[in-house]
Amino acid sequence: MEVSIKFMCMVGLVVLAVTSFEQVKGAGECGKSTTPDKEAMKLLPCATAAQDQSAPVTDSCCAQVKRIGQNPSCLCAVMLSDLAKSSGIKPEIAITIPKRCNIANRPVGYKCGPYTLP
Repeated sequence: MEVSIKFMCMVGLVVLAVTSFEQVKGAGECGKSTTPDKEAMKLLPCATAAQDQSAPVTDSCCAQVKRIGQNPSCLCAVMLSDLAKSSGIKPEIAITIPKRCNIANRPVGYKCGPYTLP
């Protein structure tokens, strides 16, 4: 529990820093009104599951992954975002979450950076 609180505090500080210096220059992978780093904040319930493949994936995590995964390029950008990386997220594990959530309509075989969604 103590690790989760420290992790959430660290993520919060990183988001504050990123959003303070960020300038939106048109539509990105996640649309005009948001960035991959902002969307990554919504995946806090996935933090443990994105670092440890044997960790259980929570229902709230699956719900957010399903929502963001409607746009595979956004989900990929979120999983590879600077915020995710600086928070200790392991992309090779994070990309397994849609499958671990049993999301039937997931982008199987979608190339996400050097990784392929299973």
